[in-house]
Amino acid sequence: METFRLLVDKDGDNEQIYSQAVDLLENGEVVAFPTETVYGLGAVATDDRAVKKIFEAKGRPSDNPLIVHIGSIEEVSNFIEEIPQKASKLMEIFWPGALTLIMKVKPGVFAPSVTAGLSTVGLRMPDHEVALKLLRKLKKPIAAPSANRSGKPSPTKAIHVEEDLRGKIPLILDGGTTGIGLESTVLDITVNPPVILRPGGITKEMLEEVIGEVILPNKEQQQLESTPKAPGMKYTHYAPEAPVYLIESDQQKVEKAIAQLKNDGNKVALLAPSNYHAIGADYFFTFGIEGDQERMGAKLYDDLRACDKTEANIILVTTTSTEGVGAAIMNRLEKASGGKWYTV
Repeated sequence: METFRLLVDKDGDNEQIYSQAVDLLENGEVVAFPTETVYGLGAVATDDRAVKKIFEAKGRPSDNPLIVHIGSIEEVSNFIEEIPQKASKLMEIFWPGALTLIMKVKPGVFAPSVTAGLSTVGLRMPDHEVALKLLRKLKKPIAAPSANRSGKPSPTKAIHVEEDLRGKIPLILDGGTTGIGLESTVLDITVNPPVILRPGGITKEMLEEVIGEVILPNKEQQQLESTPKAPGMKYTHYAPEAPVYLIESDQQKVEKAIAQLKNDGNKVALLAPSNYHAIGADYFFTFGIEGDQERMGAKLYDDLRACDKTEANIILVTTTSTEGVGAAIMNRLEKASGGKWYTV
């Protein structure tokens, strides 16, 4: 299969490109498109054969449910049995935006592969011009996980999608670099108090300002069978080829760690704030100024992917606090590293 990557220029006439994408989706194909979080790989959520092509292209296990993207709040009632009051409040404040709400789904409205046998579904309305225009032209819900090979870092640029899925999908809509760079917050609104199943750009603190108490399970609680699992979280590791180790953001410790690793014959890539640039790593990727979590979140996947283009066989990543969006960053780093920490 030939894969076309078409630039959707903000100032240009893109009608032909959107028509091509809509035609492909209508005919049971998959299309990659940008959102404000990461690039998604979409199929019409009511077409089971089309949805199965997502799993095939990604190499994603079929028991992993998908998030459904919609183009307006009014559509929610078409798919959800009863919209909780808290959900309505959150939609009013955060949609369009990086918030996925888990709610009770009406039986039979989505393809079985979307819900993976669950009685719930994750819905979101993306805050990206290209995604919204595509959804509104199609006039159908789109099931879309991240547009990467399963287990790899999520794509924040169209070229990342092309690197992973060239020859496996027909079309990539290139809308430039995504803004947030981390997948949406997933909130289970079927329980009281609601539970964050996956932290993201919409933080616990932001949610609590609107609806009161929200639970963010700690790492141990997330491992429990009783804790609900979010779409996209069951198998995903966000991992580059070389092993990732987390290390406390302390220049002295990082410098010692690099010296030890290089002494053992390793080539080391370091992902860290800009003031770490001169401490001896073979490859250095900066998150910007120490404590700038928004920039860290936006660059994380791009930097992890960039490590694959180096000869590094060890990747060290300095950590951040779990306040605010830091909870989402550390969630992804724990998965990318498999929980491995480097101790000096």
